[in-house]
Parts: sequence; structure tokens; C-alpha cells
Amino acid sequence: MTTDAIIVGGGFAGLAAATYLARARRNVVVIDTRQPRNRFTDAAHGFLGHDGSDPQQILATARRQVMAYPTVRMIDGEATGARVEDDGFSVVLGNGEALATRKVILAFGLRDTLPSIPGIQERWGKTVLHCPYCHGIEFSDRQLGVLYRTPMSVHQASIVAEWGPVTLYLNGHELDAEGADVMARRGVRVEAAKVTGLEGERTALSALVLEGGRRSVVDALYIAPESCLSSPLAEQLGAAIEDGPMGPMIRTDADKMTSVPGVYAAGDIARAPHSVSWAVADGVTAGTSAHRALVFG
Repeated sequence: MTTDAIIVGGGFAGLAAATYLARARRNVVVIDTRQPRNRFTDAAHGFLGHDGSDPQQILATARRQVMAYPTVRMIDGEATGARVEDDGFSVVLGNGEALATRKVILAFGLRDTLPSIPGIQERWGKTVLHCPYCHGIEFSDRQLGVLYRTPMSVHQASIVAEWGPVTLYLNGHELDAEGADVMARRGVRVEAAKVTGLEGERTALSALVLEGGRRSVVDALYIAPESCLSSPLAEQLGAAIEDGPMGPMIRTDADKMTSVPGVYAAGDIARAPHSVSWAVADGVTAGTSAHRALVFG
């Protein structure tokens, strides 16, 4: 049986797309690994009506609501392959089963690669953070740090300085004259030494350990991690992929359609910057766009 749409990824973008297609009484299959990008944090902020809520609980509620629609099928697992067919698309599951569909919505999310500094991984989403809009006010007026990764880290430090005193840790990199001037104007302290570790009770952060044994007091450390697409499906389908500020992203138009007609992409894989609110909005756009294409295509 050919379904109307297969959605790869059951996070915020994927479930939003599924909701709108289901409400349009279309047959939808959602394939989900249950590994959302924000699974490392205990609270999502800035999402209207759910500020401070556990993102896993939000997703669990959304999943139950979506599955209540009779035209939705949820598959726990991974989509390992996809290809264009004469009359639509084929998506292959990890068990080898191939599913036929008229439209595909990619919403599988990104995978973050954190710097290999001891103490970062276990604090990710707690006191080692990415987005000050999502987690900044909880650390207001405390000692904040930004770990340099690319020249964009200067921009990140300038933004984070809105929430409190900031130190930009160059971690062995060099800052050019323009970057140094920006940091001076924003009142950001610059530390050149390499960071060798993080200290603090459990997931709390109290200090960065610098090369030579010095310690620098920090309550929260911001990082713009290197990110990559968590699935090869976009490439397999031939969708155009371009360089984004933190890594590759799938190119889409205003309707969230990729360069391949009938294939859509939503959420962090198809935009920058990122947030739960933007992911949901993009999922709605992809879902309604796919529905219109089913009607008029």
C-alpha cells in the first residue's frame, strides 16, 4: 500500500507535520528513533505555553495525540534508506522492509559533536549550553563562558554578554584584531589558554581548568557545537545540501520543499538558528505544503 506521506523523525518538527496531515485525513507513517536532539536537557524554554517543561513529556503528549488519529501509523525504528520511484518514493526500514509513499518529510534532526574536553559531555544541556535564548536567564548575572570554536564564537560571546559577565575562552585559537575590538566593546574578557577540563559537582559547573593548572570560575559555558545531519536520507534522495553556520543543512524553499519535488525538510536540519518553536512552525509549514501538493499535484 502506498501511503500519502512518510515522515522521518518524530520530534517537534515531525510530529507537527504529522498532526496537520492527519487532520487533513491523510495516511501518514512516522518513523522515529526516539532520540531527539534536546534529550540531554531537563527543560525547554521559550515554547509558548510550555516554558520550563520537560521536552520529553511534551513529545510524549504530542505522540499520544497524533496517534489518536486513525490515519497515523507510528514506527519505532530507523529509516536506513530512501530512493525516488516512478510514482513517488520508497523508504527502507532497518529490518529491510520498504514502504511506498507519495511524499516524504525529512525531520530527523542534527547530531552534535562536542569538543573532546573532559567534563563537557555529561554537562551538555545542563550547564554546558548552546542557546542563551533557551537557557540564558537561568544563569543571569553569574559567571558565563563561551568556548571558541570558529570566528562565529565572537558573535556568540557578544550575544551571551546580554545575560551577564562573559569570558571568551580561545582554547588555543587566535583572535584577530576585529574580533578583539568587538570583545572589548562588549566588555567580554578574553582568555587565550587551552581548556583542559571542567570541574563541578555532578552536572553543575564551577570552573574551567586551563593549561598549566589555572582555574577560571564559570557557572555556565556556551558552545556552538559542530553539527551534522543525523541521517543520510537527504543525500540518498538527491536533495541539495549547503553549508550552514554550524554545519550542513538541507536547502528548502518557503514551503520547506527541498530541491527534490515531493521531498520536504523541517526543523534543525533545514534552518538556522534553531529552537523548539521554529521546529514546530517549520513542521506545520512542511505538513500543510505536502498536503496542498497531494491535492493539486
